[in-house]
Amino acid sequence: MATIKEVAKEAGVSVATVSRVLNKSGYVSKESAASVKKAIEKLNYQPNSVARSLYHKTSNMIGLIIPDITNPFFPELARAVEDVAMIYGYTVVLCNSDQDPDKEKKYIDLFKQKYVDGIIITAHGSNSELYIDSKIPIVALDRISDSSLPTVVSNNYDGARNATKLLLQKGAKNLAHIRGPQGITPADDRYQGFIDEMKEQHFDYIIEESAFELKAAEKLAENFFNTHAQVDGIFCSSDAIAVGFLKVALKRGIKIPQDVQIIGFDGVAFGEMIYPELTTVAQPIYDMGALATRLLIKIINGKETEQLKYEIPTKMIERGTTK
Repeated sequence: MATIKEVAKEAGVSVATVSRVLNKSGYVSKESAASVKKAIEKLNYQPNSVARSLYHKTSNMIGLIIPDITNPFFPELARAVEDVAMIYGYTVVLCNSDQDPDKEKKYIDLFKQKYVDGIIITAHGSNSELYIDSKIPIVALDRISDSSLPTVVSNNYDGARNATKLLLQKGAKNLAHIRGPQGITPADDRYQGFIDEMKEQHFDYIIEESAFELKAAEKLAENFFNTHAQVDGIFCSSDAIAVGFLKVALKRGIKIPQDVQIIGFDGVAFGEMIYPELTTVAQPIYDMGALATRLLIKIINGKETEQLKYEIPTKMIERGTTK
């Protein structure tokens, strides 16, 4: 592999001149620039990207921190971020925090050391001071870490109200909401949407809480069906939770949707791969990831965003788990 010294020797110029051509900084005559470019092509010289990032304090890399790679929602989100980033010439570095604040901090510190140009984060929110103090451009995606950050979310509240309305319209009279973890903005908003709709309709309801994980939902469902046999409609805060409840219900011989109707939230692909197919509140997952990436690149380029919070509507998709 050719070195910068060999390029300089081939072109008949100094190493400093080659460096100025590569970094597009300082004056270089047209003749010298042409000689350097010709030498680079002849020797097939590849600039050291690490050295260049140290010099410019930039890397053409975007850091993406997600809380749980096993949740199907986040890989679909990451795909959109990667697709759009590549269009603009950026590489995405994906980090899985496991919802651990210490891991989030380590990743952010690492990104600072590697001079990433910007960060997209779907965090729990407990480390918000890290994002505020960071000089790196940051966009929050799906989960609001701090109200001062540019944020892209779906309309979780309205989506939850629409899911609750649908269960009531389909004849369910004894409803339950399996909410996501408290303190996570989407889970809190979906919970509030359910509560407000039920209160407006003057129905009683049951609330249980689950992590956004299939196994956790299955464990909860085992006890739930033992103690709440009267429930005939369940709105779950994620598709993963909904599938966990569906799986346990079918094992017990509970007919879906005849005995119990179930609605999830997210609209991930596997909702169509199970049977009966899952009725769900579909988030515009790809659009959310794409918008967050474009916003971040805009900020990286020194431009201001028109607003701080971008809220995208959800869509109700009716399938086999409702009547």
